[in-house]
Amino acid sequence: MTDPIKLEAVVPHESAGSRLDQVAAELFASFSRSRLQQWIKSGDLLVDGKNYRPKDKLLGGEHLSINVVPEAEGTWEPESISLDITYEDDHILVINKPAGLVVHPAAGNYTGTLLNGLLHHVAANESIPRAGIVHRLDKETTGLMVVAKSLEAHNALIQQLQARSVHREYQAITQGVMTGGGTVDEPMGRHPQARTKMAVVNHGGKDAITHYRVIERFPNHTHIRVKLETGRTHQIRVHMAHIGYSLVGDMVYGGRLKLPKGATAELHDMLRNFKRQALHAGKLGLVHPESEEYMEWQVPPPEDYNLLLEMLKKDAKS
Repeated sequence: MTDPIKLEAVVPHESAGSRLDQVAAELFASFSRSRLQQWIKSGDLLVDGKNYRPKDKLLGGEHLSINVVPEAEGTWEPESISLDITYEDDHILVINKPAGLVVHPAAGNYTGTLLNGLLHHVAANESIPRAGIVHRLDKETTGLMVVAKSLEAHNALIQQLQARSVHREYQAITQGVMTGGGTVDEPMGRHPQARTKMAVVNHGGKDAITHYRVIERFPNHTHIRVKLETGRTHQIRVHMAHIGYSLVGDMVYGGRLKLPKGATAELHDMLRNFKRQALHAGKLGLVHPESEEYMEWQVPPPEDYNLLLEMLKKDAKS
């Protein structure tokens, strides 16, 4: 069972004339304003023991109290799913996600997701939005994700993501040989024809910024390091395809498989059988919600990614 949240605060006199929801957001900054408004409306946040509306003005000196048992945010089922945990404490959980694991239940994937596994590992996360998941990785992308284990941590992580202060670094293998690194600053939105895809769009898109640099060049491919400034759906895959360097194995944005001329039969075979985008979220850095210290984690790419790199190096030598 989730522990109740019990908090108290006195409204400072300099806040006289301000709305209750504004003052509550200042005094209980660990929670989102929408969450506090919800508690005000439900009677879980009281003013001098009485119900107020979010827009009601305060005089200063009032006593605010929160006493709430967070309710389940959804009807998800806990499932015993093996999690590769890189770090865990009372506030956050950092997971190294394998390829093939869907992050959140959706049409066609209601079970067997990371979220189902999280609820089995931390039952109290049922009362946190999306069971504490604050950002996603595509099903076939591997690497690090942070998960909140409290509403306070959830709000702090969301604020960092919105402020673009979370450090996210990826490795990827692209088709084609890059001459150097650069930045892709192109807005993204739903593909105008294929609604299940994302695309660079000229009108109505959200800003999307991707920085990339070359780690190693091969005769027909490039190993790159990518840093995200924004976190749009499929951002790296869309941006790399947009500049003509789609990711190896990306059948959604890379089009038909192109086997390089002159490459070894072994490499051709490897490329035919690499059925996912060659993308790995290898480094994650953020300010810890409780200690406020900067923390960073790093995990190497999985075996299939490393085997592909080895084959590209072997092919280059031959």
